[in-house]
Amino acid sequence: QESESENRLDGETASDSESRSDFGGSSTVPTSDDTPEVLNRALSNLSSRWKNWWVRGILTLAMITFFFIIIYLGPMVLMTIVMCVQIKCFHEIITIGYNVYHSYDLPWFRTLSWYFLLCVNYFFYGETVTDYFFTLVQREEPLRILSKYHRFISFTLYLTGFCMFVLSLVKKHYRLQFYMFGWTHVTLLIVVTQSHLIIHNLFEGMIWFIVPISCVICNDIMAYMFGFFFGRTPLIKLSPKKTWEGFIGGFFSTVLFGWLLSYVMSGYRCFTCPVEFNNDTNSFTVDCEPSELFQLQEYNIPLVLQSVVGWKTVRMYPFQIHSIALSTFASLIGPFGGFFASGFKRAFKIKDFANTIPGHGGIMDRFDCQYLMATFVNVYIASFIRGPNPSKLIQQFLTLRPDQQLHIFNTLKAHLVDRGILGSLEDA
Repeated sequence: QESESENRLDGETASDSESRSDFGGSSTVPTSDDTPEVLNRALSNLSSRWKNWWVRGILTLAMITFFFIIIYLGPMVLMTIVMCVQIKCFHEIITIGYNVYHSYDLPWFRTLSWYFLLCVNYFFYGETVTDYFFTLVQREEPLRILSKYHRFISFTLYLTGFCMFVLSLVKKHYRLQFYMFGWTHVTLLIVVTQSHLIIHNLFEGMIWFIVPISCVICNDIMAYMFGFFFGRTPLIKLSPKKTWEGFIGGFFSTVLFGWLLSYVMSGYRCFTCPVEFNNDTNSFTVDCEPSELFQLQEYNIPLVLQSVVGWKTVRMYPFQIHSIALSTFASLIGPFGGFFASGFKRAFKIKDFANTIPGHGGIMDRFDCQYLMATFVNVYIASFIRGPNPSKLIQQFLTLRPDQQLHIFNTLKAHLVDRGILGSLEDA
């Protein structure tokens, strides 16, 4: 019994082992070192600790450079990259389920997994197209029909996949097939839904996309740096290498970074304006009159701090205050997305989701915190920032029949007269 318990992961029970044996035995998924040979030769004289530090550092700089490039290329490229990342993350998680539970004999498993991914993306992105490209959709007859019956078509597609799954059930694999059915749907919930929210954040303005992602990147880097050089106290058993020193150092660094980055970006319309579709040029535009969030305002400094800094007031953008909330979430709650992923990997005895990025693991290893952050940003915008959009209301109003437009006009006129607004305007 003692030797059996030693072979199990932390927190794994006997029932976990028995369930795993029902699905085909060992759950270990081997990983290999995909570090480029040129780096292996250049760093061969270093210890494994410092070699890993340099590999992670070099690849991190490369990814940050790539991040700047896609930002420069504009919203369309960003949305394409988000879609590619989503597909790769889905592939990594589904592959783990396929390998861990030896699902090689399951009929249609991979086909159905990708089919459900297609269905869910069709539903979410169809909703986005209808919402943000309303006039374009109404202008084209095929798009107008697809938009009108979008949810019915989406449900029909999903129902087809559901029936295919039921027809694929095999007597000796019932339990495993339902397990993998659930695995696929949870993966869709985590990956596709969150990436859809990232797209929504992007349409609110690129600053709502760049600042949260940058805060997570900064926290990941600074927590690693503080932990590497000063880390002594373990933070959580799920991630033995995480330390309190790294966690606290990452928090303060991220809040300061987010505050400064927000100040720089708030002065540029290309970052602060909502991403909208121009029907005349059939392209995206990011030109507008900046909202109050992105206009410098004067704030009084608390009396306690006035004697320290020597100022009574400070000029800053209101968005910088919101950036403190975003960076705080990225550094205090965001890492729990990584802890969740660590627990998932430990449950299946794997080091990384894949070997896509040397020193970092798979794409999912880099985006486990980003997905949680995207959900928070979307909820934050809906709760504290976003209000009714007059332009969208007018677009929908113009698509109504003349009698419907006249009815709304008379109702609105009567409402304004009752409030005394229309009468005062006529007098003026």
